This record gives sequence, C-alpha cells and structure tokens, in this order.
Amino acid sequence: MTRWRAALGISLCLLAAAPPAAVGADHAPGDRQDNKKTGVSLDYRLQPGDVVTISVWKEKDLDTEALVRPDGGLSFPLVGDVDAAGRTIEDVRTILAQRLKPYIPDPVVTVAVKLIGGNHIYVIGRVNKPGDYPFSTPVDVMQALSMAGGATPFASLNDIVILRRQNGQERMLRFRYEDVIHGRSLAQNVVLESGDTVVVP
Repeated sequence: MTRWRAALGISLCLLAAAPPAAVGADHAPGDRQDNKKTGVSLDYRLQPGDVVTISVWKEKDLDTEALVRPDGGLSFPLVGDVDAAGRTIEDVRTILAQRLKPYIPDPVVTVAVKLIGGNHIYVIGRVNKPGDYPFSTPVDVMQALSMAGGATPFASLNDIVILRRQNGQERMLRFRYEDVIHGRSLAQNVVLESGDTVVVP
C-alpha cells in the first residue's frame, strides 16, 4: 500500500467523511471545463452553502464533493480542512495542490462548483418577480432588476435603494433609474454583493 493511500484511510476515519462520489472519466492536466459548463468563472468567491467537486488527475479515489460549511471551511482527504469561504475557486485549487504534494508528486487538481448555495441577492417591492436570486458571476443593479422581471407600472424608479450589511452595520445606497438609463451617474449601478437587498418602492 502506497504512503498516500495509507494516509487516505487514516484521514477518512479522522474526518468521518462520506464515501467519495466518483466524478467519472479522468481529468486531463489543466482541465477547467467543468466551471465553464456551469457558467461559473474561476474568480467566483465561494460562500457557505456552496458545493464543489474536487478531483485529482489519475487518482480516482480522491474524486469527491465537498460542502463549504457555515464556518467557511471544507474538508478533503489527506488535506484536512481548508478555509474556503471568500476564496476564489483558483485559490482553493492551489491550496489543495500544495498540500497534496507530500503524498502525490505534482498533483493536478480540478475544482468546480456543482451547486451555488451561498451567493444570493434579494429583489423586493414593486417588481414583477420579487425573490431570492443566486448568482455566480458579478451582477449590478440594472441586471438584478432584469432578473426580477423589471418594475411594475407604479414603482418609484428614482427611489430605489440597495441595503447592504457590512461589519454588522447596514448601509443604504440610493439608485435613480432614470439617471442610469440615460447614461448619467453610472456609478450608482454598483456591483451587488452577496446578501444585498434591492428595494423597489
């Protein structure tokens, strides 16, 4: 039994991890197509609730899925816990590859988002489809309004606000639709952060 396979058995017992789910065919070196298929860019920042698939080229025993836990960590055999929340997919891939080197020479690691459970924005008020919207690529205010089906006829489009919680405090950003639609004050059309609420009165 090779050293890494022995360590894998010990790691699985210590972590009480679920049996790894096979991803399928071996991934070729440098393969990053999985994220393209799901429309997730490599600079997407993981959040608690996201599920990722992790595979190591030619090491099918290490193909598995991992949940980003509420504490921001995820677990992977041989590696243990990785602080994943707030890191990009590429950051996590690099960390895993570095930590696997004592067991596997030059490991080629692929990380792909399977389920987006962490990054959400909310659009409420006088829009046609108010609700909770997950996102995997940057979304600005105008795009969020489009996702919500646009405003209803009686919406006050120049009184839209974005509620954002930072460091335990809530900020309010104002948005005047008429300015932005006519190319004025475009800085109002901010890129939304996970947890932001767009309120259309």
